[in-house]
Amino acid sequence: MKRRSGFKVMARLIGLVKPLTGFMLLAILMGLIGHLCAAFITIFGGYAVLTALGFDIPFSMTALFVCVIIFAVVRGLLRYAEQACNHFIAFKLLALLRDKVFQALRRLCPAKLEGRDKGDLISVITSDIELLEVFYAHTISPVAIAFLFTIVMCLFLGSYHWALGLIALAAYFVVGAVVPVVTSRLSGDDGMRFRTKSGALSGFVLDSLRGLSETLQYGQGKKRLAQMNEKTDELAKDEEKMKRTSGRNAAVTNTVVLAFDLVMLFASALLYQSGAVGFDGVLIPTVALFSSFGPVIALANLGSTLQNTFAAGNRVLDILEETPAVEEVTGRPEIAFTGAQVEQITFSYGQETILSDVSMKIPQHSVIGLIGRSGSGKSTLLKLLMRFWDVQKGSVKLSGTKVADINTKNLRDMESFVTQETHLFHDSIKNNLRIAKLDATDEEIESACKKASVHDFIMTLPQGYDTSVGELGDTLSGGERQRLGLARAFLHDAPFLLLDEPTSNLDSLNEAVILKSLHEEREGKTVVLVSHRQSTMRIADTVYSVEHGRMS
Repeated sequence: MKRRSGFKVMARLIGLVKPLTGFMLLAILMGLIGHLCAAFITIFGGYAVLTALGFDIPFSMTALFVCVIIFAVVRGLLRYAEQACNHFIAFKLLALLRDKVFQALRRLCPAKLEGRDKGDLISVITSDIELLEVFYAHTISPVAIAFLFTIVMCLFLGSYHWALGLIALAAYFVVGAVVPVVTSRLSGDDGMRFRTKSGALSGFVLDSLRGLSETLQYGQGKKRLAQMNEKTDELAKDEEKMKRTSGRNAAVTNTVVLAFDLVMLFASALLYQSGAVGFDGVLIPTVALFSSFGPVIALANLGSTLQNTFAAGNRVLDILEETPAVEEVTGRPEIAFTGAQVEQITFSYGQETILSDVSMKIPQHSVIGLIGRSGSGKSTLLKLLMRFWDVQKGSVKLSGTKVADINTKNLRDMESFVTQETHLFHDSIKNNLRIAKLDATDEEIESACKKASVHDFIMTLPQGYDTSVGELGDTLSGGERQRLGLARAFLHDAPFLLLDEPTSNLDSLNEAVILKSLHEEREGKTVVLVSHRQSTMRIADTVYSVEHGRMS
């Protein structure tokens, strides 16, 4: 994880506001006028006291009361409008941010996301992005409002005496800048630690739910629950520490506010004694400062929460700024599939060499078999043909062109990849199949399912093709999910089929039906077939054996 300073995170997050600059400026303007109205309600009260005491001021009592009522109403309306505007900006930007994150995840898939904690990713997509609402709705405009408000109030108080303006400036600066910065520094990595542990807990819970049957089978429920409670307690302790920091921040802020109020009172009294200001120069500046800390207190309160927000922003930016293992290719001439070739490729995951000097020819309309022990590199070879990774040495070609030089969409249209584990979405069987071809007709879907030997099973279900498969496909057996995965591949109708253990969960009867379908499709298809079963290799024209990353 890349560590960025709070200012860098803030700058990147603010950069996203550009499409909504008009709304942000409107929110700042309404917030500034609203806070000035709130402050001047109290100031007008001070003028009313002066009028009651017989001092000559340029406002009548009636005018003051009318102004107070008008300012109170305007303050309420502007406060509502400012918050509505800020939250409109926040939720629009959260939608924009989620869209950017999903686009980034799509670019990073599958290479950069293999082995990544799915629960932690879910935490980033949900709670981390949601937490940025605090920044967009309660940080950007309050900072701008506090800055502009400080200028106006310092000029107003300075009109009585320059020293009073400087005292107000010092007060606003300490409360609105020094207190939150110091609090944020004292918080250290508390926010990042909390967000990281929160993501880890999400991953642990998701892992526990997925492995619930195994946990119950082997009697590990109490141990798993104890581990979950331990992680929850650690998270609660971190949150308690952050809340204590927030409490101390509030106490320090209130103390500083009281101290500067007293400083203003004594300073104005000394100036009155020396004849530098009149009695109004004591009462109005003191009352004005009392009532004008609202915008900077809002900043002071951010000190204890910004670390958490910046930590969330850091985790989101990690995804947005991560470089994909392979870049999407566009703008190249479209090609048609006429065969594939692997030439002396070498590929490693980190320091571990998976394939070494491997070569293989895949003629058009042929069935190529790959056999070998688990971990020998068979699945990796299929992923290199899909260009999930780029090879470190050698070349992978389709139709005589390196896969790195083929438009990514063109490459995906030419290939269908069926993995060992078929993922099914919480949707109907029909919609799960249609992701392979969005405009597929019902007849095309049924034809694909018949080839995959799953049509008859589907017709026994209560709602046929409209039956929901349940979350993660848990309502179906492994063999049924696998056959649906094959049906997707048939529906996609790509000329190049890459099948990774397509019959591992099937009985011999269903395997025979599917192999028959593959044999019948061979006139229009080219197939690379990975399997441990010798029976599956009966339809292969050529069989390669992969052992320890080498091919024979």
